[in-house]
Amino acid sequence: VGFYKYVFCTIPYCLTFNAERLPFSIRVLLESAVRNCDEFLVKKEDVERILNWKQTQTQTVEVPFKPARVILQDFTGVPAVVDFAAMRDAVKQLGGDPEKINPVLVNFASCPQWGSKAFQNMRIIPPGSGIVHQVNLEYLARVVFQQDGYYYPDSLVGTDSHTTMIDGLGVLGWGVGGIEAEAVMLGQPISMVLPEVIGYKLQGTPNKYITSTDIVLTVTKHLRQVGVVGKFVEFFGPGVAQLSIADRATIANMCPEYGATAAFFPVDHVSVQYLQQTGREAEKLGYISQYLTAVGMFRDYSNEVVELDLSTVVPCCSGPKRPQDRVAVSEMKQDFEACLAAKQGFKGFQVPLECQDVSIPFQYNGVDYSLSHGSVVIAAITSCTNTSNPSVMLGAGLLAKKAIQCGLSVKPYIKTSLSPGSGVVTYYLRESGVMQYLAELGFEVVGYGCMTCIGNSGPLPEPVVEAITQGDLVVAGVLSGNRNFEGRVHPNTRANYLASPPLVIAYAIAGTVRIDFEKEPIAVNAEGKEIFLRDIWPTREEIQAVERQFVIPAMFKEVYEKVEVINERWNSLSVSSDKLYSWDPKSTYIKSPPFFEGLTKKLQQPKSIVDAYVLLNLGDSVTTDHISPAGNIARNSPAARYLTSRGLTPREFNSYGSRRGNDAVMARGTFANIRLFNKFLNKQAPHTIYLPTGDMLDVFDAAEKYQQEGHPLLVLAGKEYGSGSSRDWAAKGPFLLGIKAVLAESYERIHRSNLVGMGVIPLEYLPGETADSLGLTGRERYTVVIPPQLTPRMVVDIKVGLDMLT
Repeated sequence: VGFYKYVFCTIPYCLTFNAERLPFSIRVLLESAVRNCDEFLVKKEDVERILNWKQTQTQTVEVPFKPARVILQDFTGVPAVVDFAAMRDAVKQLGGDPEKINPVLVNFASCPQWGSKAFQNMRIIPPGSGIVHQVNLEYLARVVFQQDGYYYPDSLVGTDSHTTMIDGLGVLGWGVGGIEAEAVMLGQPISMVLPEVIGYKLQGTPNKYITSTDIVLTVTKHLRQVGVVGKFVEFFGPGVAQLSIADRATIANMCPEYGATAAFFPVDHVSVQYLQQTGREAEKLGYISQYLTAVGMFRDYSNEVVELDLSTVVPCCSGPKRPQDRVAVSEMKQDFEACLAAKQGFKGFQVPLECQDVSIPFQYNGVDYSLSHGSVVIAAITSCTNTSNPSVMLGAGLLAKKAIQCGLSVKPYIKTSLSPGSGVVTYYLRESGVMQYLAELGFEVVGYGCMTCIGNSGPLPEPVVEAITQGDLVVAGVLSGNRNFEGRVHPNTRANYLASPPLVIAYAIAGTVRIDFEKEPIAVNAEGKEIFLRDIWPTREEIQAVERQFVIPAMFKEVYEKVEVINERWNSLSVSSDKLYSWDPKSTYIKSPPFFEGLTKKLQQPKSIVDAYVLLNLGDSVTTDHISPAGNIARNSPAARYLTSRGLTPREFNSYGSRRGNDAVMARGTFANIRLFNKFLNKQAPHTIYLPTGDMLDVFDAAEKYQQEGHPLLVLAGKEYGSGSSRDWAAKGPFLLGIKAVLAESYERIHRSNLVGMGVIPLEYLPGETADSLGLTGRERYTVVIPPQLTPRMVVDIKVGLDMLT
């Protein structure tokens, strides 16, 4: 085997004495370092640091990593997949159409189409084909590469934080910023801190009513409590054998939500069976097994172990504002009512006691209805986390079938949708006979991609919005997604719960989250009979029987054999094969970015930041959705005013996610989330105080005034700044606003790297210090003293001036 030959002829001692004791995920880093060791980008000392992982893992040692692939999701709302088997010839990051291709957007849609013709070593999956991570799992992943007579492990980095989904198949991968991904595409290794590895032991057998979503939400809360930020988590134990690859991928997918860098399930016979099920070639299956057996890449029992007994998992949701806030279904009613009364925060809405039982009547299509706190207005089966998993998708279909047979329905004003991650899902739902029941309840296929999960749910019916506004109601969205941060799912749903696809349907039928399914009926049918959730809930055995019969290799082969050519509108685009892209000055979707204006060949010395104003004073857990929202563009926002000036109507605004190729829109959308809590205002709003005059302005307008006056800007924040999606624009936007540094208590890993890549300095308070402990109000002027020679983690001085308008 090539890996062995190369290792033994260069550093013959390593595998004999060390590699067998390394966690499997670390062995992947080792193999890459050995194979790419050129004493320039990757040096012998780097190999030795990885070999000595047991000692170096706690020493903040940096090592280079050259992944086998890079995967880029399209920078718009619905991903197109761009997969690079060899990166060094590729020099452009590509984009694509938003949710549909239409004649107005041909120039925009042609960008990735042009890239596929202009460059080698890339594959492009057209828009509308599925979610990037599910296509990667079902089709693109190699597990083992065969190249020039050598075998080596598949590995990758991707420009979306949920790239970790592929870890469930035994392919090491995680999300990075677009800037890092571009560097890898140009042949540069990623510089990373050699991580600690946490062993997570699974044992026991799940209860027959438990879904993989229940398991992953339990794991997410557990690991958040343990604290695994910046670490690899490696799963092992007899319980792993009870989980399908789809189950494992669901757990790995939500790795960003519990904070780890990677969540790894080493390859085993179940992995190989999955490759066979999804139509991979028999020849490849043979050498995958042989290679991994030869190099000993199997589970490792790490020193630090966290344990979960699967038999203790109960049905659950997470919310109402964060994915780690798990709530047992049996406690949902009680928990929601406690949140209503609690102080404004992650688990509180601060609704006065006398207003908690208010009911607002309204009419929809001539029929009378009413809304109250907890009413469900969005129910979406969406996102890569769950739609890639046949067990939960078929479970939703079987529950829908039983619900229809019992005479149940979903109220028509509830916005229901089904957006699978690939065409395979539609195939097996149709063949198994459950699609018709899903459609009858309103869960029809609306497209393939990240829809409600990323904020592309579209508008609610106007009478529903009016009732919500009239009663200042905390209504709910229930979705099978992975993110439910404030303002992400929909501006009118203040409470959003992550749930399994079957539970999404259950709450849609109930019409409220203020229900105890164990004690209260889910609904009463036309005959007056009370129907309980237990009456329609399918068991794991029922679901697995249907899955064995209908999820077959032929489906995957048929869908993926034509996935790159099936979109006729995509195929009909006429594009150039020139190496340079032709920018269209009329396009409002994609324009030449300003990031390289003023760039010099000579590296410039870093400069101190002098007398900076604070643009925003923020608290804890400010997510990339707060910083750079992906959802709808509000009609009264700076971005809306810009698009209106370009001749567009509100119906044509689309979403921020669809306009990521236009810096003028994205700069105006930075900090435009209506749920942004700014301490200057002491309320949620996309506004701030322009300190020289005390005027309240939109954040973009205030930043523009500061820039016109030549004033640098700073952001104050608390813990976990930049958590959530690995969104480049959460760093690019602040850069364009003139923000030179962020001063926070801690950062999310990818966002910190993105800030560095854009030249925005991520400053961190010294241990034990905060803005409050130092008496900082944000109204001071700040001078950050930058020495000529910068080094990571060095201590710098910040001089603070007098308060403004105190």
